[in-house]
Amino acid sequence: MIADAVPRGPLGLAPIGHMVVVVPAHNEADLLDACLTALARASRRVVEVASVTVSTILVLDACTDESARIAARHPGVSTVDVAHRNVGAARAAGFASLPASHGLDAATWFATTDADTRVGEHWLVDHLRYATAGARAVVGTVTVDFEGPVDQMVALRSTYDAQYRHELGHPHVHGANLGIRAADYVTVGGFAPLATGEDHDLVRRLELAGIVCTRVCDVAVATSGRLRGRAPDGMAGFLRSLEPSA
Repeated sequence: MIADAVPRGPLGLAPIGHMVVVVPAHNEADLLDACLTALARASRRVVEVASVTVSTILVLDACTDESARIAARHPGVSTVDVAHRNVGAARAAGFASLPASHGLDAATWFATTDADTRVGEHWLVDHLRYATAGARAVVGTVTVDFEGPVDQMVALRSTYDAQYRHELGHPHVHGANLGIRAADYVTVGGFAPLATGEDHDLVRRLELAGIVCTRVCDVAVATSGRLRGRAPDGMAGFLRSLEPSA
C-alpha cells in the first residue's frame, strides 16, 4: 500500500512532489542501456506508490560513441549535451537544465547515479521514504560487479568486503547513490566542477552548512567493477588500490 511504502513526513517539511535523477555519461555505450533500463523500472515503481513525478536527465559529456542513440531508445530520458569532460560540471549541468517551472525547492528531490550503475527497482521509493521521514540528504552504498579473471575477482571482492562498511552511518560517499532536497542543493551551491571527488565535496559542504546527511545501508546500487574508470581517482581508483600488486 502507498501508506506503507512512503510514510507521512514530519511537520515543517514540504512533501516531495517531484524527483529528478541526473546521470553523467562520457562514452558509456557499453553499460548505458542497462543503467537507463533500471532507472525506468525504478521510476515506474515510485509513481505507482506515491503522488510524484520523475524526471531523468542524462548528461552526455563529450560523448563520441553511441550513447546518444542509446538514450533515444528511452522515451522517459531527456538529454543535455556538454563538453566539460568533468563529472562535477556534468552533474551540475543536469540539474541546472531544469526549467524554473519544476521548482527548485524543498518539494523537489534531487538524486544522482552513474552511467555504469544499475539502481534497484525500489531505489527511488527508498529515497522518497527517507525524504518523507525527514531526511534532507541521503548517502547510500554500492555493491560492485567485479570484472576480470576469476582469481582476481575473488581476491578483489574479498578485500573490498573486508574494507567496505555496509552499515548505518557508514563513511562512504558515492555520486552513484546520492539524494538531496533541491533547496539544500541550491543553498550550498550544488556540485562543484571537480574531475573527481565532487560527491565528497558536496556532502562536506552540506554538513558544514548544518544539513544532516543520512548515511544509510538499505539503499544500495550495483556499480561496475572496472579498474579503469572515467573519473580519475574515482571508484575505479579505489578498486585499483585493493589489488595485491598495488
